[in-house]
Amino acid sequence: MPRDVGGADSQDTLRIGPFTLRNRMIFPAHLTNFSSGGTITEQHIAYYEARARGGAAMIITEEHTVHPSDRPYEKLIRGWDPAVLPGYRRLTSAVHRHGTRILAQLNHNGAQGSSMYTARPLWSPGTDPDPLFREVPMVIGEPEIAELVDGYFDVARRCIDGGFDGVEIQCSQASILRAFLAPGTNPRTDHYGGDLHGRARLLLDVVAAVRAAVGREAVVGVRLSGHDGTHGGIDIDDAVRVARMLETTGHIDYLNTSVGVATETLHLIEAPMATPHGYSLFVPDAIRAAVSLPVVGVGRFTRPDQVRAALSSGVCDLVGAVRAQIADPDFARKTLSGRDDEVRPCIGCNQECIGRVGLGRWIGCTVNPRAGLESEPLPRLRMPGLRVLVVGGGPAGLQAAATAAERGHAVTLFEKETSVGGQIRTAAVAPYRGELLAAVESLEAQCRRRGVDLRTGVAATADEVRAQRPDAVIIATGARPQRPSWAGESPRVVDVRDVLDGRAAPTGRVLVVDDLGFHEATSVAELLADRGCDVTVCTPGMIVGQDLGLTLDMDGWLRRAHEKCIDRITDVTVTGLTVRDEGLDVSLAHHPTGRTRVLTVDGVVVATHQEPVDEMWTALVESGIRVSRVGDAVTPRRAHAAILEGDRAALELGV
Repeated sequence: MPRDVGGADSQDTLRIGPFTLRNRMIFPAHLTNFSSGGTITEQHIAYYEARARGGAAMIITEEHTVHPSDRPYEKLIRGWDPAVLPGYRRLTSAVHRHGTRILAQLNHNGAQGSSMYTARPLWSPGTDPDPLFREVPMVIGEPEIAELVDGYFDVARRCIDGGFDGVEIQCSQASILRAFLAPGTNPRTDHYGGDLHGRARLLLDVVAAVRAAVGREAVVGVRLSGHDGTHGGIDIDDAVRVARMLETTGHIDYLNTSVGVATETLHLIEAPMATPHGYSLFVPDAIRAAVSLPVVGVGRFTRPDQVRAALSSGVCDLVGAVRAQIADPDFARKTLSGRDDEVRPCIGCNQECIGRVGLGRWIGCTVNPRAGLESEPLPRLRMPGLRVLVVGGGPAGLQAAATAAERGHAVTLFEKETSVGGQIRTAAVAPYRGELLAAVESLEAQCRRRGVDLRTGVAATADEVRAQRPDAVIIATGARPQRPSWAGESPRVVDVRDVLDGRAAPTGRVLVVDDLGFHEATSVAELLADRGCDVTVCTPGMIVGQDLGLTLDMDGWLRRAHEKCIDRITDVTVTGLTVRDEGLDVSLAHHPTGRTRVLTVDGVVVATHQEPVDEMWTALVESGIRVSRVGDAVTPRRAHAAILEGDRAALELGV
């Protein structure tokens, strides 16, 4: 059947095997860490049902492992265990209530895993250890291969018995099938190695087994890597050839795509904010040109117009948007109805989705305080219509105001600056951090839609708040920088916020002190380097910006720091400062050895800890008014804590 080369609209239906999808937006597979005992939980069910209710045409759940030898992390769904069946049925029934199709992704991680949980050797086509897990795997022979194929057959059948509309076979970021397919991880000389046809044999065997297990009344798809980004990995030419092989079998109903592997090049899979939208669409574009099967495109879609552009350009038939639908479960419905301005956009920060999951915790979202908590009922509102004052228009205050108004309260928000946004607006000035602004712009828009009285440029006092006679007050006054004791009174030592807000403009040789290990120091270092400064960053940590690894920003930062000639000094603390006419002598102590060095610079920018602005709280707490404080006004933390606490404080009003 010839390929329709034209583009599509997000509202168009699409035939996938035996089913017709109601639109072109899907919720692809991703790790949630919701599983308990290897089974589906109520947290899973509520999470996926929310995205089905929000308009997604098809949901592909996180991976279900097909064999007991595979358990790379604690909270993996054990598809091989018959105990999963009741949870399968509850999950699929919940999703089907909303007209959404649901598939289970089947996988075996191979050498991209650990024997810690199983006490069994890892399985792999060769003996090379994975760069992240560093465990030497066992080369599997014909008996294990047969057992593996049988595992895919067995779990696929169990998924259909559990009510799934089909399955997706993972041959992408973390899969033994991808390891067989890639020349760099498959050194075999038997009929499962050698040329591309030999390396693809196991994938084709699994596809045939899965189709035999599910029959023709279910969907079978393959998620195929199109660019591993590793030496010896799968490239786009190989991916196109394998796509043609898969189509020729007649067993596949669609092809999903990906870039990167889940260890060496994870930053390509779950791309951070600095990565352009649609960065990976070259993969579905090339595959779609070679096959007539429907092809899914992914690539950091965060706004409806990006979805429409990808479909209308004809580079893919379906768009997979994970983080967009974590941030806003109704993303698909709002896109379909043209309510673009109501979308709460993902900002690509990776802090509470990728970063949280990487620490073994269940998935969340910085901008959506209820992501991962869908199974928890909201407190019952007994007293609507309270008069609520919110002091402070940063993310904590905006979220508190938006939630309180959503719950039916009359809300007034005071912000001393002329614009709301707080430190988020400041941070968004830095290179590659502009999308942060969408978080507070979205909250401001929510407030306005819900009737919040936003009063900017008003520095409210405790007396003025008391005079209003509110039923409740929420203090969200944020935090202020603390000047280090070693800095003295020199005006050439400034805070990162002074630079980003434009109050200070260091020139020449600049030392940036990274006490926080996150974007504060690295962002301002890039900003100053772009302005022509000779920048050095020092830190007491083992690496500058150490927490950037959790959010997958580290690769990009290191590459750009090299390109911009930003020097880095680690394992040091600043112990003193001497002001001279020709510059500042900064004393740095190497804490592992106690040795001291002096660095002469023209200016110092400090990214260090802050202190709460809590004077309003202190003044009101004994007044008899119901008062609570949220975010940095409690103690300085990151944006997610502010938004989460703002939401919680508002939910507690009138209960």
